[in-house]
Amino acid sequence: MSQTQTNYSFLSRLKAHVSSSVVLIFFTVLALICANLPMVKDWYFSLWSQPMAVSIGDFNLFSHSGHAMTFAQVINDFLMAIFFLSVGLEIKREVLVGELSSMKKALLPIIGACGGMIVPVMIFWLTCPGDAAMQRGLAIPMATDIAFSLGVLSVFKSRVPVGLKVFLAALAVADDLGGIIVIALFYSSDINMTFLLLSALSVAVLVLGNVFKVRNKAFYILVGLVLWYMMLNSGIHATIAGVIVAFCVPATLKKGTGHYLERIRTNIAKFPVIDIDDRHNTIVLEKEQIHVLKSIESAADKMISPLQDLEDNLSPLINWFVIPLFAFANAGISLAGMTFGTLFTGVGLSAMLGLVVGKFLGVFSFSWIAVRCKVVTLPEGTTWKAFASVCVVCGIGFTVSMFIADLAYAGLGAAGTELLAQAKLGVLCGSVIAAILGCILLNRFLPESE
Repeated sequence: MSQTQTNYSFLSRLKAHVSSSVVLIFFTVLALICANLPMVKDWYFSLWSQPMAVSIGDFNLFSHSGHAMTFAQVINDFLMAIFFLSVGLEIKREVLVGELSSMKKALLPIIGACGGMIVPVMIFWLTCPGDAAMQRGLAIPMATDIAFSLGVLSVFKSRVPVGLKVFLAALAVADDLGGIIVIALFYSSDINMTFLLLSALSVAVLVLGNVFKVRNKAFYILVGLVLWYMMLNSGIHATIAGVIVAFCVPATLKKGTGHYLERIRTNIAKFPVIDIDDRHNTIVLEKEQIHVLKSIESAADKMISPLQDLEDNLSPLINWFVIPLFAFANAGISLAGMTFGTLFTGVGLSAMLGLVVGKFLGVFSFSWIAVRCKVVTLPEGTTWKAFASVCVVCGIGFTVSMFIADLAYAGLGAAGTELLAQAKLGVLCGSVIAAILGCILLNRFLPESE
């Protein structure tokens, strides 16, 4: 892929993330209103406990250990598996042809991401009381929300060097990969060996499909659905199924780009050259010409790899449905009984400090050391002050942070419910503070637009 194509692809994805960030903010605010407005809060909280079913006979796809899943569980376990499928596809594409495709491109975002995961975890551990239940949320401040963070940069438009935008996007992708690993390793429990073996068999089928050059997306989606159900009941968190499927979806074409281009050129040559004066006239096609057009259409479709096609098709679903619904279901925090001091105790304080202080210190310090040691260089066209401002923006954690908070504290009874509310409040406040500070610093240190 050429540099021009790479830049165009990045900018188109940037616009999608920016648009989705506006929708995300709307549903976050709406959730907070619904959770605290007396006339609707009972309806709001009861909505998520409703049982869900997609049944064929006695079999219910949305069932865990024989029990129907609630609406909230379907969102957090099923829809978020689709979200992680999209994340996995993005990671794979970035590794193959994007900003993580070479050591030179990937090293600075990866180093920054490592610091942005290690230091927030340390700060959470140091500031959170030694209670084992509370410290289940150590990983909460690890993630950077790509939609919100790029949305902040979009405010400054052309004042932000492209290198800084690329750095932030690549760092957020690397963060997501770190979050996926943490979820797989530390948020799985009660392993069921039968379902685990069936999960392994499903993965083997996906791998064999790739080896034997199966390029039908429906194959990977259907086998992925089976894998999701098996993993849901195996004890390993079901969202990991989305990542596994993504890594198995082929990124290559069955016969190569040149084959399909030549087929398109050959078929186009079968049409007569139309005089420029007749270009507005409608021509009634012969049957043979219709077949030729369908062959061109088929070849054009086959030039897009299953990975890129699936990622492109999932993008609207993720940006306009999955993430807004996740925000509406998970950002609704009841503030009843909470005081301003709630933010300065327990997991709320730890999550907030991890995002605001930990992400900045981790990303900036690890990057600064790497640059000073001449392992990497700063993004082109930027300064240390502008770079530090973007490191502050990295503290905007939302989707994955909220998700990990739910994994950490949901199911721990009344105490877990209170801890979850504190953690979510800490994530929200930390993200808002990071966004505001980031905007102030970016406005101060970015070059003025010409």
